[in-house]
Amino acid sequence: MSKIWNCNGVCLCQVSNSKASGVQAAKKKPKALNWQEQRKIDRERKQREEDEKTLANIEAPIPQSNIGFKLLKQMGYTPGSALGKEGSGRAEPVKVDIRRSRAGIGREDPHKEKRKREEVRSEEEKRNEESLMEEFGWRKKSQWRIRRVVVNFNKAKAVLDQLENKEVVPPEKNEDEEQEGGESEEEEEQITEEDLQEILMKLRDEHRYCLFCGCQYESTEELLSSCPGTNEDDH
Repeated sequence: MSKIWNCNGVCLCQVSNSKASGVQAAKKKPKALNWQEQRKIDRERKQREEDEKTLANIEAPIPQSNIGFKLLKQMGYTPGSALGKEGSGRAEPVKVDIRRSRAGIGREDPHKEKRKREEVRSEEEKRNEESLMEEFGWRKKSQWRIRRVVVNFNKAKAVLDQLENKEVVPPEKNEDEEQEGGESEEEEEQITEEDLQEILMKLRDEHRYCLFCGCQYESTEELLSSCPGTNEDDH
């Protein structure tokens, strides 16, 4: 075959050969299954056909020529009614569940049990995650509230010292105390909400001062009428 070149210098024969190879690759047959896989597929297909045929026979009503139907009819049974003298028995026959597993009678299909265990496990994991998130949020909120108590207490104490004309002298630290680090400071700063409430009420009763309003009132009546409350949440 003679080579034909176009104006761009590309061989047209090579292009056509590459297209032909692509078409051949696309026409490749899928990989054939081995005899074990093919046997498994055939067995499953046969089982499905048998199950469909069995269920179709079960769902079909019993013909009137059946001897059991004749005996029931002689005892007063009418098609479509419930069993029993007063008609309080079963109206439909017992449903049949075809089982292909080796599990014992009364036990669910292993695949169903596995799915049920996975659903229960996922529900437990979801509840545990929600519980952890709720506990984490509560812990963060508690830590934030403790920090706010400490900050407000320090502000109130500084205002009280200023109103009482007290000079704040920082305590001197030894070298041993400096080496201990922040552990001693955390142990010393055990300030509760009761301590904060006590110093806030002292500011209000003795100096007519509200920390959250940020001002000192001229009289107790003005404090009670203008200040919304004693807590930070009231403001």
